Amino acid sequence: MNLSIVIPLLNEEASLEELFSRIDKVCNSSSLSYEIWFVDDGSTDLSWSIIENMRIQHPQIHGIKFSRNYGKSQALHAAFERANGDVVITMDADLQDFPEEIPELYKMVIEDNYDIVSGWKKKRFDNVMTKNVPSKLFNAAARKVSGVYLHDFNCGLKAYKKQVVKSIDVYGDMHRYIPVLAANAGFRRITEKEVQHQARPYGTSKFGTERFIRGFLDLVTLWFVSRFGGRPMHFFGAVGTVMFIVGFLSALWLGASKLIDVARGIYGHLITNNPWFYIALTMMIMGTLLFIAGFLGEMIIRTNREHKNYNIDEVI
Repeated sequence: MNLSIVIPLLNEEASLEELFSRIDKVCNSSSLSYEIWFVDDGSTDLSWSIIENMRIQHPQIHGIKFSRNYGKSQALHAAFERANGDVVITMDADLQDFPEEIPELYKMVIEDNYDIVSGWKKKRFDNVMTKNVPSKLFNAAARKVSGVYLHDFNCGLKAYKKQVVKSIDVYGDMHRYIPVLAANAGFRRITEKEVQHQARPYGTSKFGTERFIRGFLDLVTLWFVSRFGGRPMHFFGAVGTVMFIVGFLSALWLGASKLIDVARGIYGHLITNNPWFYIALTMMIMGTLLFIAGFLGEMIIRTNREHKNYNIDEVI
């Protein structure tokens, strides 16, 4: 199997048949064997019925139906588990991505030996203020924090080696950071390709401006997890230990000062009147709590077992 094409969707009944027709034409003209995994992420229209009907005539079509809307990351995770192609291509179902890009993406992975080829929508046909400008700011921050230099992390059109999608765990809203997850897993041959983009011909966007807020929060999470996710004690324990030592030394200094005053015959200066008493006490308590948090984090990592956070109604 040359290709597995993964397409998450939510209420895209108007575009599915046209999308498949274009994919089929492109793959056949390039002599590429392929399968398509449509993942219905809780659609309330006729999307799943259309997928079932297309499946009857075209056995290369497969479908996964979620019991409700879980999000794009969960949809990709479910399809990645089942993908069989040497190259896995993800794309959106709204026809803003061009299936005609597939052969070149496949070639870059197979012949040029890239682990990931990410699409770059250099010329976008989205609203400038609500999507284009926030997207530029978001991508700039993502490049700076992650160290993966892509112009368009949010582009749904990407190509992966099979080993990549089988080696990473896409969870939460981390779908936009798959290249970062892959780089952290050791897949460093990552590049990008300018791809065509067009305005959505049918329906409305399922993502609002709030996705950028969630994206920045996910970026902070990814930064922390990539560095300390496997060793929380290195962060919490270190910070907690430093805070405790500073607090303890401050308390010793206060005690020593009191003893010196008593030795000199100076009485009446209460330690509790010194603000450093409360600072030292707070730092020792916070240091202890952070150290315990790191210890508990280590215990959780050692005992936790990954589980799927989505429910599948049907697979065809």
